[in-house]
Amino acid sequence: MLDLLKSGFGMARTSDIGQQMRNDIIAGALPFGARLRIDELAHRYGVSHMPVREALRVLHGEGLVVIEPNRGARVQSMDRGFIEDLFDIRSAIETMLAKRAAERRTQADIANLQAIEDELEARVHRGDYLIVPEANKNFHSAINDAAGNPGALSIVERHWLLMAALWQRLGVEEGRFPIVIDDHRQLIRAIERRDATSASVLMGAHIERAKHDLLDRFHEFEQRTGAAA
Repeated sequence: MLDLLKSGFGMARTSDIGQQMRNDIIAGALPFGARLRIDELAHRYGVSHMPVREALRVLHGEGLVVIEPNRGARVQSMDRGFIEDLFDIRSAIETMLAKRAAERRTQADIANLQAIEDELEARVHRGDYLIVPEANKNFHSAINDAAGNPGALSIVERHWLLMAALWQRLGVEEGRFPIVIDDHRQLIRAIERRDATSASVLMGAHIERAKHDLLDRFHEFEQRTGAAA
């Protein structure tokens, strides 16, 4: 019993440290490409080495951290090629999930999508631009949930963590929100009428526009700082 309690406590501690590190990477407190030294992280979070090592393994699985043999760990670096690859993978998976969502959706799925989209649009109209990306993620997650493919969903969720870190660092383009809203409305209509082909095409175009927008913002960031994110 004592061993089980210790094991549960250790897992909880690892999860807690992992979440703190995840938040620090997304917020930029641990910059892209930064070397992650176990001694420094243990001191930063007030824990022993073991939960730090375990948390690094978890974040490595999520793509936020790179673990290199004989060199240790570092925060994932970001450049144009990485961003393009990230969106291309996301497009390949999410176009398939949009197609499946249109084929399998229930009326409850449509109601959920519309409620999430209403909240996103309300945030835009209130000028709550910094939290719009969260509502956008919720919209995509609802489509992916409706598709009923947990394996693909887990891959997309890992990519969204990297997206969150990029948007936090590079900011969001307010002028793009009307296009996003129109895309979302068209996606809801296609999924509601079970038009799987249109849903897939619309999702692909939507993600491609998002990719080019983020690449433009990354280029502006490089010009301002003279360095990668």
